[in-house]
Parts: sequence; C-alpha cells; structure tokens
Amino acid sequence: MDVTEETIDTTTDDGDMAVVVTRPVADGDHPVVLVYIDAPGLRPATREWMARMASHGYVVVTPDLHHRHGRLLHFEPADFAADADARPTVMGWIASMTDDQIAHDGERGLDAAGVPADGAHAVVGFCLGARAVVRAMERQPDRVVAGAGWHPSFLADDEPDSPHLTAGGLRQPLYLGIGEADQVQSIEMHQRFLDAVADLDHVDVRTFPGADHGYTWPGYPTYDEAAAETSWTATLAMFEAAFAAR
Repeated sequence: MDVTEETIDTTTDDGDMAVVVTRPVADGDHPVVLVYIDAPGLRPATREWMARMASHGYVVVTPDLHHRHGRLLHFEPADFAADADARPTVMGWIASMTDDQIAHDGERGLDAAGVPADGAHAVVGFCLGARAVVRAMERQPDRVVAGAGWHPSFLADDEPDSPHLTAGGLRQPLYLGIGEADQVQSIEMHQRFLDAVADLDHVDVRTFPGADHGYTWPGYPTYDEAAAETSWTATLAMFEAAFAAR
C-alpha cells in the first residue's frame, strides 16, 4: 500500500513541536498508531518504520519528543562514532523528559493529526517510549486499544509511581520485546514489572538471545533481524486483533 508523509507543526505547553504523520494514500477510515520515539530522535530509521506500519493501513503519528531542545534533532550511528559529545547530549535529552511531558506531547500530536479527542488508537514505544506506552494504556484504558514496547527502558524504578506498581491492572493487550543481551536495560532491571504482569494472559513478553538494546533499527550496530521481525509480526497481529474487536 502506498503511503505519504507530512510534517505538521503544532504548539505545546513548552513551545512548538513537529509531528510527523505517515498515512496510506488511499482514502478510508484508517486506524491510528501513536509512536513514542527512542533516544536518538526522530530519524530516517524511524520514518522507515513508520512507513512500513502505514503500508498496512494505519495512520502513524510520531511527535518530536525532543522539541524542547530543538526541532527534529537526531543522531545517526556515524554521529556517535565521530562526536564524543553525542552520547552525553542524548542522555541529557532523556534525563530532561518527564512522563507528563511525553503524555502531553502525545496528545498534541494526535490532535495535530486530526485524531478526535476520544479517538481510539494503538501505541508503540521504543526504549523510554515503552514506559510511555504503559502510562498511556493506564491513563486512557477506553481509548488506547493496545500497546507495544520494543527494547523497553524504565519499566520499574524505586519511585512511588513506578510503572510496575500498577502494571497488574492493565486491561488492554501489551507486547514487550526484550533483548537478553541488552546492555542498557537488562531483563533484571525489568523483573519487577515482568513479575507484576506474569499472570496476565493479554500481556505477551518475549526475550531474544543475543539481542541488544535498539535491536529494531537496520543499519545500526545493535540491529537484530530476528528480534526486530518477531516484534514486528507480534505487534502487527496484536493491533489488527485489537482494532477488529472494537
């Protein structure tokens, strides 16, 4: 299915934000997928993933979550290799983000894409975005039909509002794909969350031997085709079933 991409500028409580929207060219009432990006920013690899999802009949909405630092900032693998300041810069972006900011940006992105305030949608998040997926599912259980987190981060912490403390109450389908060789967020770091959802039949957790953090992205050093394609197939099937059940 042919797709088209556009960048829409909208406003947030913290200034202007770009929202990249990828949708099928064909007319129709296409279901919506909201994407929470990972740390390197909204880059060509992200856009390729969005286009692939849109080719299956979805409107894919991706807010530029790093807009508080600049417009559509991102780093490529070569940038990390060439610039010693690149990684600390990205870590600074992550450290500056809050759950409330990400939720706000997601809502503003959906609004900019023309999604009604009560419009059903699925959510996908990579790295820190996976935590945002869980937050969105809990915050709007009647609107978010399903969620997927690929190589997640920060699913459990020692704060009184840690996601693992309420994860047992998740009502919608959730997919989590975790690399067993993740050097950024190990399975052990997620264990409290995994224990909380262990008895939920609608939560699908898969681990991948040898896969590292960021296994999603072709052309990146940590790309793992088996992990990425398994996560793709599982996520797509879950979304199709969730929207069909509406």
